[in-house]
Amino acid sequence: MEYPWQHNRRYNAYAPYFKNLFGERVQKISVDAGFTCPNRDGSIGSGGCTYCNNDAFNPSYCDPNKSIAQQVEEGIEFHKVRYRRAKNYLVYFQPYSNTYAPLNHLKNLYETALSYPEVVGLVIGTRPDCVDREKLKYLGELSKSHYITIEYGLESVYNETLERINRQHTYEESVEAIRLSKEYDLNVGAHFIFGLPGESRPMMLESVKEISSLPLNSVKFHQLQIVEGTAMAKDYANNPADYDLFSFEDYVDFIIRFTERLNPAFIIERFAGEVPPRYLAGPGWGLIRNDQINVAIEKELERRDTWQGKFF
Repeated sequence: MEYPWQHNRRYNAYAPYFKNLFGERVQKISVDAGFTCPNRDGSIGSGGCTYCNNDAFNPSYCDPNKSIAQQVEEGIEFHKVRYRRAKNYLVYFQPYSNTYAPLNHLKNLYETALSYPEVVGLVIGTRPDCVDREKLKYLGELSKSHYITIEYGLESVYNETLERINRQHTYEESVEAIRLSKEYDLNVGAHFIFGLPGESRPMMLESVKEISSLPLNSVKFHQLQIVEGTAMAKDYANNPADYDLFSFEDYVDFIIRFTERLNPAFIIERFAGEVPPRYLAGPGWGLIRNDQINVAIEKELERRDTWQGKFF
């Protein structure tokens, strides 16, 4: 079987994509530039998204009390030990909304990160209501000499869900931000969470049609995990029947059926999220790591003789 991507895995995987693009492994370095978001500082809302606790995702060297230069240098040293084959790096502006500042401030942060010869590009996580033409035009100029991806947290295509989890933006706003980003020839990624309150599994599976129609380059999928210290943890304790959380086996089955229907042009960066068990306020998958999740999914794709986009 020949797949439309340039490798023999059964889905359009992230690591081979970058190996084909750069000729070798590319590793991400997460940095925390001390951003907040308009949904936390009172501009449009307060309290943030109900599921949000960024402490559960940040690596140890990712610290807003350190300069971007220090975080990049420590990240390179960390990954040189952990991933010795990696020689090129993408700096990932990860926590909160990393375009939520005046352009001059953003330029200083981004250009500091790009000043390191090992850094070949940026991945910038943000919200669809934190971009405008001025910022996107600047990123488009950077993309002429560096690899630039802007990642939007869409989470769901259903506005009722977005309202319940306190996203404070609509799905239509997300679509417009993606469309505008593509006007400036940017790589665009999107995040989606499966298992959000009020969504049935048929609703989640049906959303693949809408997601596949978007002008995206890459996608990240996460199973919902209830994290300690969040508004969602309280809601889950009070309304557990509203949540259809996946067991590991159920999720493997679901994500394969979803992937079979997904646009094969999309690079799948992640099938599932990983939160340290100490942060969980709801059921989890124990000590199963992301690499084990990927192995299980690939084995099941092979067993079913199926692949990304088979039924697209």
